[in-house]
Amino acid sequence: MATHDRPVFPPGDHKAYMKYAAEQAQLSPPSPSKFCVGAVLVDADRNEIISTGYSEELPRDRPGDPGSTHAEHCCFIKVADRHGVHDFDIAEVLPRNTVLYTTMEPCNQRLSGSRTCVERILALGNAIKVVYVGIREPDTFIQLNEGIVRLEEAGIKVEMLDNDIELREFILDVTFAGHVRRS
Repeated sequence: MATHDRPVFPPGDHKAYMKYAAEQAQLSPPSPSKFCVGAVLVDADRNEIISTGYSEELPRDRPGDPGSTHAEHCCFIKVADRHGVHDFDIAEVLPRNTVLYTTMEPCNQRLSGSRTCVERILALGNAIKVVYVGIREPDTFIQLNEGIVRLEEAGIKVEMLDNDIELREFILDVTFAGHVRRS
């Protein structure tokens, strides 16, 4: 049974939520100049998907955002639009125990100059309690992304879900769509 056309997974089935995030990433247009990333915001108390997003899902021309929209930001924008608030202010409308699943480590640096996903998460205060990450950001565009380190230093729990080989390979295949993968 799905809520709002979204699947329902057993509580605590992190692999299922991450696989769903990777399926969102498959919707991102492949390109050698970006990664295809997917994200899912979940109300962990109600075991309900709040929002989904994928790289470049929403237009670039949003005020104050010079770069492409990242998956996490798309999740935030959808929540903001649904509640009539700015995406900077969604902390006031997010459920008490919100968690984020993202196929790739949230960005800590943007070449476009846009606000990073880490900055967006941190700006929400303690609204997001846990971030589940599929893979660390490869050094293809940004060397030594320290998104996980910054989140943990701010008190946000980060859980890596990269120990399942099949799920990891699925995420890597989706992430690098449009790229020539090296072995």
